[in-house]
Amino acid sequence: MKKYILIILSFLIYPFCSVAETKDQKQLIDCAGIYYAYSMIPQGQLELDKIVHSIAAKKFLYSHLLKAELNEDKLNKDLLAIVDELYGQPYDGDKVKKCDDFVYKTISNSKEEILKIVNSGVY
Repeated sequence: MKKYILIILSFLIYPFCSVAETKDQKQLIDCAGIYYAYSMIPQGQLELDKIVHSIAAKKFLYSHLLKAELNEDKLNKDLLAIVDELYGQPYDGDKVKKCDDFVYKTISNSKEEILKIVNSGVY
């Protein structure tokens, strides 16, 4: 009987659990926030290709982090906190380059997947 109770409890509790963030996941969240913030810079202030890259990279990372079973509400809060911090600041190409390098190194085929999103025209 105890076995059945434990099984039922595990199914009830599981949806509220999320995987703890690793150091790499935290850095990926930071990069997603950077991409997100820069994707909102008006086109007149930043080249379109940089905006499109930011949108595509943010979309890719968001999806990747959700697949890694991070809590979506916490992820959204973390991203918005980063956006709030960076909003209104000028585009920082060095930050983007560091994030690009980290993402490409950490997630296999990420460069190709981001380029697919860019080339699809669906952001």
